[in-house]
Amino acid sequence: MAAALALAARGRGRTGRNPNVGCLLVKGGRVIGRGWTQDGGRPHAEAMALAEAGQKAAGSTAYVTLEPCAHPSDRGPTCADSLIAAGISRCVIAMEDPDPRTAGQGAARLAAAGIIVSKTGLNREAQGELAGFTARLQAARPQLTLKLALSLDGRLAMPDGTSQWITGEAARGYAHLLRAEADMIVVGGGTLRHDAPSLTIRLPGNTAPQPLRAAITSGPVPEGWLACPSLAALDEIASRRGINRILCEGGGHLAGTLLADDRVDRLVLLRAPILIGAGRGLEALTPDSLASTHNRWTLADRRPLGVDLLEVYQPC
Repeated sequence: MAAALALAARGRGRTGRNPNVGCLLVKGGRVIGRGWTQDGGRPHAEAMALAEAGQKAAGSTAYVTLEPCAHPSDRGPTCADSLIAAGISRCVIAMEDPDPRTAGQGAARLAAAGIIVSKTGLNREAQGELAGFTARLQAARPQLTLKLALSLDGRLAMPDGTSQWITGEAARGYAHLLRAEADMIVVGGGTLRHDAPSLTIRLPGNTAPQPLRAAITSGPVPEGWLACPSLAALDEIASRRGINRILCEGGGHLAGTLLADDRVDRLVLLRAPILIGAGRGLEALTPDSLASTHNRWTLADRRPLGVDLLEVYQPC
């Protein structure tokens, strides 16, 4: 299942409103089919794996990171029916589908066809991979990652407000990877006034679709951007458009507001080994709002990125 989860990760930011799923077909101790949800959401992971396995799929075990879908679609057959038709003998599922159109029905349909259905111990990992999809369906608020590039003294920019880079090349490359995994990038309206960033994925050989770009503002935005007058409007628009992952990249005021309002699901800090002194920071954070975030975060990852330090925090 760990290998299936690695396949699922290939679909981050590429599957539209569909979940990014991974699937492995194993027979006689050998992998005979691999699949992950393709760009735009089709083909599904199971369909891709079955196509690779062909007739060898009969009698195999399917390892799927999300319960195979069971609700009808005009874009193709359900994955549960496809697995049944292929004659698999066992299906190992990491997590139940949070979509009420399938929830439990896919596993039930497989079991009714005589297929052994079991769960794996990697449920938590699968839930983490699909946290945005689940949050959008169940809470109408997609997963939001806040990325901050900071000096050692917590400054986001130089005193004159210029967009001079704080972090080094490796950290900037990592930021582009975060963009490639996002469905939407959002900044505050003040960032547009200061920097007017492009916020595009600029990686060598990139094939990922460019994420939607939005700003929390009632003012004008660049052509092709979305203007959201509030955080509530952002969530409503994103949920309606099928956005699963939002990356917030800019604006000390917006970042502070998101933290104070407990709207951040993952916090990514890129710390540069420099001291700035004066300069922009998290203006919206007050002593009261800081107290409310105490003991809220747990460290999930810490490692060097070139000369900088990456820290990833998740809610406790």
